[in-house]
Amino acid sequence: MLNYHFFVYLILSLISFANSFAMSDTTRIKRDLERIVNTEKPRNFINVEVMNEVADYIKLEFDKSSSQVWEQQFEVDSVIYKNIICSFGPVDAERIIVGAHYDVAGEQPGADDNGSGVAGLLELSRLLKMDELKYRIDLVAYALEEPPFFGTRQMGSYVHAKYLHDNKIPVKGMICLEMIGFFSDKENSQQYPIFFLKWLYGKYGDFITVVQKVFIGDFAQEITRQLKRNAKIKTELFRGPRFLPGVDFSDHLNYWDFGYSAVMITDTAFYRNPNYHLTSDTIDTLDIPKIAQVIDTVHGALLGMN
Repeated sequence: MLNYHFFVYLILSLISFANSFAMSDTTRIKRDLERIVNTEKPRNFINVEVMNEVADYIKLEFDKSSSQVWEQQFEVDSVIYKNIICSFGPVDAERIIVGAHYDVAGEQPGADDNGSGVAGLLELSRLLKMDELKYRIDLVAYALEEPPFFGTRQMGSYVHAKYLHDNKIPVKGMICLEMIGFFSDKENSQQYPIFFLKWLYGKYGDFITVVQKVFIGDFAQEITRQLKRNAKIKTELFRGPRFLPGVDFSDHLNYWDFGYSAVMITDTAFYRNPNYHLTSDTIDTLDIPKIAQVIDTVHGALLGMN
């Protein structure tokens, strides 16, 4: 007679296998976007109460998926801001960080920038909760990515990356979700920092991009292979020097600066989205089914790493 432990193992294996085909829920993604984006005031560093409301919502949703959720508080100009962190997998295992910032630039709603990335984190948390994982996966929602803090030590991602580095916490690599919601099948909807890239990637903004720097590290190579292998949406790779505008324009730059291998997953921001940092960056401009496809691609890649 087969013993009890074998049946437990079999059931867990079947759950994990079934979950590997899980599809992101567009209804939940839209609901998350509405809660994140449709605030009374823009969620910028000036409106601290709004930032806290959004952070509390993120934490509430993370709490539904994991028992390992915490706030990383830090002070800037006598004001407390916070990163929200949700963990899955073995506590002491090497970590994979997946991060997205929840603040906006100025007086605009920031649906794509970066409500879409945060909605991606929340949906990933729901997909990961039943997975058997080899690595620890930390989902991190950052405060203070946008100006006037971008490129400074006040960025939430700098605070987090420094914490990992100073405490000698083993990190396999980092994935930054930075604007994953705007797509277009119109001709010449995709622009590039160098004109000849259009010959390589085309003139339609219908793909998601995995952005790497020139010297990328083992994790970036491996996760890129997994993203391409598990792609549910057209997925392109761009590798370039950091001085090229846009290559380091998000939270992954701080992990690079601390020596971690990292990539950015993006719809290419201002090279495609005409609403970038404008009041027109609203939910109705986003392609929610494609956001779901991006999330499923990332989820499949994470499982492929395990």
